[in-house]
This record gives sequence, structure tokens and C-alpha cells, in this order.
Amino acid sequence: MKLIRFGTIGNEKPGIQLDNDIRIDVSAFGEDYTESFFGSNGLERLKKWLESNQKNCPVIDNDLRLGSPLCRPSKIVCVGLNYAQHAAESGMALPTEPILFFKATSAIVGPNDDLIIPKGSKKSDWEVELAVVIGKKASYVSKENAINHVAGYVLHNDYSEREFQLEKEGQWVKGKSCDTFAPIGPFIVTTDEISNPHNLNLWLKLNGEIVQNSNTSDFIFDIPTVVSYISQFMTLLPGDIISTGTPFGVGLGFSPPKYLKPGDIVELGIDGLGTSKQQVKEFKA
Repeated sequence: MKLIRFGTIGNEKPGIQLDNDIRIDVSAFGEDYTESFFGSNGLERLKKWLESNQKNCPVIDNDLRLGSPLCRPSKIVCVGLNYAQHAAESGMALPTEPILFFKATSAIVGPNDDLIIPKGSKKSDWEVELAVVIGKKASYVSKENAINHVAGYVLHNDYSEREFQLEKEGQWVKGKSCDTFAPIGPFIVTTDEISNPHNLNLWLKLNGEIVQNSNTSDFIFDIPTVVSYISQFMTLLPGDIISTGTPFGVGLGFSPPKYLKPGDIVELGIDGLGTSKQQVKEFKA
């Protein structure tokens, strides 16, 4: 299945995108895509419900805004430097263990919402990433069992303010958590639709020019490793997001570095996970 949420900001409703790209409203199912939904076998229950009720679900106009395809999760855990070529362009040695940081859930927006450059920012950057959605509570899970805790996959642009992230004292979270810095979607794709998440092309365009173009086969740490590793330090709850890192081609890696400015258009996509597009706008008080 492909899970979507649609409607105005703060008033999104749950839906499904069918294989023919028709979108249907599943509000009558009675649940949104929350921690409770994922943690109570919601995907299977929804699939069963659709067998009898899909024909009665209203069709959604494809021009309607898409929101994040899941309600605010308890956390977004990100993996840094998880592509070998990205580590090289950053001038950093390959990590021997996954590098972890958090991104505030208040940064989450819809896949095509505007990117707002933060107040005082001069170094806002882009990062196309494959994100994992947790489907079952995970604590101290083995690498062999980790994939059983995954509900699906989703496209994420892990926007980053490099000065906030790297030049100010403290953790990376400051450069990762600004409002609008986590466009998610257009949809969550359940695991049964992605045969191999470790062989997906992913790309990002800036003003029509390809700047990131890679494949998840360049992962340093694969998804089972990452899920298992994180679960040794914290409990992953249903609906939580793990963003698995970005490939080479970020603005920081250009010589000289290239950063976002008002009017820029950022487009990105991953095989099987759709595309998203953000227009860059300046912060206005």
C-alpha cells in the first residue's frame, strides 16, 4: 500500500494512493496514521477493511495538497555519513559505527510545502534521503530480526543549516530542526512493495540541475544494521522515522560551497517512493 494524508495544514485526512495513481479517502476507516495505528497492526486491519469498503471511498482530487503521510512521530532519528562517497566529499573518515542525531518532529511538513530559510541563515543545504518508518516497537532487536520492525519507506529531504550544525557549539540537531526542514512523502510505501531497499536510485535537482544522483547500494550501514544499532540505545516506537543518510552532492561539498537562496526550486525522488518539490522562501517574521 501507499499511505497518504491530504488536506490543509493541520486538517489532513488519511488516504491511499492506488497503483493507477488514483487517490482515495479512507477517513471512514476511523483512524489516522499515528503511533497507535502502526502499533496495533493498522496496516493489516486497513488492508482487510479495504477489501469490503474500497468501492465506497471517495476519490481525492490529485490537485489537493499532500501533507506528511504520517502524523507527528515520537522522534526522527538520523544517520550521518552513511554513504561512502558523501563521507569522502565531506573530508571525513568512514565511520566505524553509525553516527546518530535527532531532528525535531516540528520540522515535518508536506512533500511539496515551501522550504523556509531560517532567520539568520546563510548556509541552508539539501539532502535527499531514504527514510524508514517503524511498524513495531523495537528495543534491543537483533540485526537478523530488525527488518520485521519496519512498516515501510518514505522520501525525506533532510534540510540542514550548516552554520547552525557545524560552526556553533553543541549538537547537529540545531542545524537540522528548523521549521519546514523535514518534508516527508508523498507517500509511505509498505515493505512488500520494495523488493530491495538497498538498491534504489535516489536523486535531487536544484533549479533543474541534477546535484545528487546515487544509489542506496552505497550505504555504509544497511537498514537492518541501523535499526538494530539504534534499538540498543533507545526504544523505537511505531511510526518513528529513521532517516538513513544522504549521498554525495550536497551544497557543502561544492567548491566553493553552494547554498539555498529564495526562489530556488528543489526536486527530489527515490525509485518507488515518488517525488517531492519545494520552493525556497525567505523567513518573514
